[in-house]
Formats: sequence, structure tokens, C-alpha cells
Amino acid sequence: MPRRSLRRRVEEAEAILRKTGKPAPEVAVVLGSGLGPVADAVRDPVAVPFTDLPCLPAPTVPGHAGRVLLGRLAERDAVVFQGRVHLYEGHPHAQVIVPVVLARRLGARLLIVTNAAGSVRPDLRPGSFVLLTDHIDLAEADPTGAHDGLLDGPKFTPLNACYAPAWRARARAAAARLGLAVREGVYAMMRGPAYETPAEIRMLRLLGADVVGMSTVPEVIAARNLGLDVLGITTVTNLAAGVEGATPSHEEVAQIARDAGPQLARWLEATLAAESGQ
Repeated sequence: MPRRSLRRRVEEAEAILRKTGKPAPEVAVVLGSGLGPVADAVRDPVAVPFTDLPCLPAPTVPGHAGRVLLGRLAERDAVVFQGRVHLYEGHPHAQVIVPVVLARRLGARLLIVTNAAGSVRPDLRPGSFVLLTDHIDLAEADPTGAHDGLLDGPKFTPLNACYAPAWRARARAAAARLGLAVREGVYAMMRGPAYETPAEIRMLRLLGADVVGMSTVPEVIAARNLGLDVLGITTVTNLAAGVEGATPSHEEVAQIARDAGPQLARWLEATLAAESGQ
């Protein structure tokens, strides 16, 4: 029997998730390394392991539980991906964007994409949050040329204002109400999984990057291709290589992200509640 196409497997996964009986989600959330505690904020969840879906592989990175949660987040129907798929795991671009495609097929109109990233600037300390205003793709991460029929938007997808200004304003207002200090900045994606060299970090600073990580860009481009609004949030988990003599480690990244998870969850709930006028 010929192997089913990825598009067909996405359709099968959509059917599985719809059979949970949960309403169509308005919001999709992708959680980065160590940020699984945000999933605890989902009310009345139905959890489906990635391995129960024919289009998602089991995660190979610590800090990624590999579950899809369908439930309520701040009175919004939501689908939350507790973990993500990375290019550095050896997956093709089409595989990496499957969560975004699934979310759009289920009905989501907003993608909240989170990540754990290193700070290129010494004034952005571990544990702080950065609202993304833009990104720099240094990983050849654009999926629109190799998407196995999963994207139906323009091949030449415009990316100006790809991180929705209106959602950033709502997030800033919610942070102010919570007394949470947040910054805005530019995310640079390197392919990984090796951390960047001090020379590369100096280059990124010259290019205008504020934080650096190994994810996010493929999902954001796919979301914009499919017409979703995007809100991007980085949890700064470490100083990047060479910044004040730092040497990053995944253990540090995961621990700082876990510690920041509850605060990030409260911020996301406040942002979504503000949008609904509550």
C-alpha cells in the first residue's frame, strides 16, 4: 500500500481532534522548550498525544511533552500544542508547520507562538519576556517552497507586520495591568541544535536581533500564509554565548522556562480576556 501523503495524514488528525467533541478553537498556542506549565491554565482539557495523530512525531527534545490540548483559555476555545517540531530534529519544513496547519483547519484565527531563547543583549536578563516585533531568518526556515500542499496562501507571502500590532498592544496593556515588565524586540532564528558562537552573537547584535533561538519562524510564516494573526512571545532563558562570558545549556533553558511558565500563563489569559472585553 502506498504511504499516505502528509496532507492526507493531517486530514486524518483533524478528524481525530474533532471527534473529541470540543468546539472549534478560536486561538492556537504553540509552547516552546520548558513552557509546558502554561498548559495547566487550559480548563476542561482533552489531551491527545502527538503519537495518537498520524501527522505528528514524538518529540525528541526534553521540555516538550508532545500533547495537543483542546479546552478553554480565558473563556476562549483554544488548541494548545504542548511541544513543537524542530528543523534541527531532522524534520522537513512541511512537518514543522503541521501544528499551524491543523490549528487553521480546526478554525483558529490567532496563533500565539512562544519560545525559549537566548538574549543577545546584556540588558535582557533571563526570566524576562519579549514581545516579538519582527524576525531574522538565518536558518532557511521559510516553508512556503516545500510544504507538501499544506499551504494555500500566496507563494510570495508578505511578512511586513507579521506580528500583529493590535495584538501586541493588547498584550502590552495586559502586562501593565499585571505589573509585568515586558520589552519588544526582534527574534533571530539559527538552525541549531548547537548553540551559537560568540562571534555569531556579535553578528546578530549588529544585524539588529535582540533574542536568538531555533524555532518559531517556520510557524509564523505558515500562519501568515494561511491568514492567521500572530502574537509572538519569547521567554529569555539565558544570556547567549559570550554575553558577559555566558555558556548556554539546555538544562538552564528548561529550568528558567519552567519557572516563568505560570507567569506567562497569567499574561496570556489576561491578554485574551482583554480582547474579549472581560
